Parts: sequence; C-alpha cells; structure tokens
Amino acid sequence: MTTSKRQMKSAARLYAVQALFQMEAAGQTVDSVRREFEDFRFGAEYDGEQMAEGDIDLFRQITDDAVNWQAKIDKMTDRALVAKWPIDRIDPTLRALFRAAGAELTQGEAPPKVVISEYVDVAKAFFPEGREPKFVNAVLDHMAREARPQSF
Repeated sequence: MTTSKRQMKSAARLYAVQALFQMEAAGQTVDSVRREFEDFRFGAEYDGEQMAEGDIDLFRQITDDAVNWQAKIDKMTDRALVAKWPIDRIDPTLRALFRAAGAELTQGEAPPKVVISEYVDVAKAFFPEGREPKFVNAVLDHMAREARPQSF
C-alpha cells in the first residue's frame, strides 16, 4: 500500500492527537508514547484493517512542540474559548487536538489554513455526528490569527 506524503502528514496529525490524549489519560511520558506509536501503531493492522503510515518526523515535531510549549498553547487556547470554558473543562480529545494544532500554529511551518483544515478533519474523525468540527474550526481560526497574524 503506497501512501502519499499528504496522507502521511494527515496520519501523523491524527496519531499526534491520539498520543497527546494517551499521555494525559495514562500519565505517560512523550518518549514512551512516541515509541509505542512508532513501533506498534504506524502501519499496524487491526481486525484486517491496515492503519496508515505516518510522517514520523512530523509526528515527533508535533508531540515535542505540544509538550514543550504546552503552557503557551493552553493560554492561547483559553483566549480562543468562551470565558466560561477554560481548556481544563473541555473534552480531553479536543484538548489534545488543540495542543497538537497549537504546536503547529506556533512552531510549525504549514500555512494556518492547512493546519486548521487538517485538524477539522481530525475532529470529524473523532466526532462524526457532532458539532465539534465547527467548534474546532472557530477556535483554531482564533488561535491562528493570534499565532500568525501576518498570514491573514
């Protein structure tokens, strides 16, 4: 199965959100979660379904930056959220998603519109029936305008 560069980047973003969620939920370190994902998740087969290969460099960059810049990213996310909903009160999957996207918006090189679109797609994967993708779009748009105002 050949995977395009774009698909590998998309998979890396999805895996990064899952890894950040797992780190928080299980109290694991970035190194242990990264090893697990790289050794057992990337391209693995579950119930006859082949998981996508991910861009390992992008996965590492997002998880490292999300951990190293978490306080900055969380504050930026808080400013984008409604005042009554600080980041620690939102769904842990969305919190992981905002941290991964925030890492790319503050430290990455991808254009903000690409980052927003990619993470809205991740939200759709986790919440296919809900309003979360629209919420994610609004919050990330606010975060992107703060992180890279020159891009708008």
